[in-house]
Amino acid sequence: MGKNYASEDAGYFRVQQSKSGGWAFVDPFGEPFVSLALNHLDDSDLRYPHNVDVFDRKYGTRRNWVKGVVRDLEDLNFNTIGWTGQYISGDWGKALDWFGDPIDLGHSSPWPDELLLDAGGMPYVVQIRVQEIEDWNGHPAFRDVYSEDFQKYADWIARRMTSDHKNSRNLIGYFLVDIPAWLPHASGRFWPGFEGLSPEEHDAKLFEVATQYYKTVTEAIRRYDPNHLILGDRYNGNKGIPETVLRAMAPFVDVLSVQYFTGKAEAEYTKMISDLRQWHDITDKPVVIADIGNWVPTEMNPHRTSDMQTHAERGEDYAQGLARVMAEPWIIGWHWCGYIENLGRGWGIKDPYDEFYSDLTDRIREANAAAQTAVSMRME
Repeated sequence: MGKNYASEDAGYFRVQQSKSGGWAFVDPFGEPFVSLALNHLDDSDLRYPHNVDVFDRKYGTRRNWVKGVVRDLEDLNFNTIGWTGQYISGDWGKALDWFGDPIDLGHSSPWPDELLLDAGGMPYVVQIRVQEIEDWNGHPAFRDVYSEDFQKYADWIARRMTSDHKNSRNLIGYFLVDIPAWLPHASGRFWPGFEGLSPEEHDAKLFEVATQYYKTVTEAIRRYDPNHLILGDRYNGNKGIPETVLRAMAPFVDVLSVQYFTGKAEAEYTKMISDLRQWHDITDKPVVIADIGNWVPTEMNPHRTSDMQTHAERGEDYAQGLARVMAEPWIIGWHWCGYIENLGRGWGIKDPYDEFYSDLTDRIREANAAAQTAVSMRME
């Protein structure tokens, strides 16, 4: 199992920059740490009519299933339990068209606190969903960040979500909203008071709103948990991030977290790195790639097409992509999407019957080991 961070000599996860300029997480024992996570870990993927017998036979209870998840993560040299919500409903065909018709991708609930705390010592992250403004949310609610109601809500949700984790040595930190719509939402909804503004007025007001949002939320979190990192919103890199929002965020958040999906072409990785570097330079924050993945057509999901055809190609793309981002000394996390192939998302590192796609996972295992070595070398 993972390191015993529960020792009285252990501290908490933090971020650090070396004298040579390299960044890394630092674990509770003071060792360099790159967060290699698997996202969308949800037992609902084994609760369909076609595979619920697999769950019953292999696990029987959710707690036993979590033990199996941790074994898989450790086997593949992942070191972090990533975001645990899973996409379970909606029109995936529209999911990457953030400027088209509004979509509504239903997600499962995250793991209960006790399962994260009792996950064999595996480092983990927690999400605090402070606003329901996701790009995948077909019915977003942009609540007034200056209102007394929002102040009270931020205080309550910070108090509630930190209460079980504030003393945990395994918690890396708190994410906020998953791909929040800081650019106009496809539904047409946005923060109050932006109608009829000029571009200059829009940017000035957006900076003020974002500053109030991050100040309110992070002060509430740190009021109840001063020990852990705030990983911030998981921005939608493919859609873009307004510079004014990044400048507003920078004083309040420890890490710049960005979701970004590419194909296998070198040009696509080059663009991703270029975009991430630009945002890193604006914020002077180390970067976690908070969601990234690849997929190919499968027997259950033949419509999930991409520029790859086989799981061996997926494995090669994983290895080359991870090596590419680890060459950037300011990238400190790589969180992969996702775990078990289901009928919603339609891809994973395991098939619908809980077996590894070994042509993919054999390469994942090797690449993750190399990444952990690389982060130690950058901090020397």
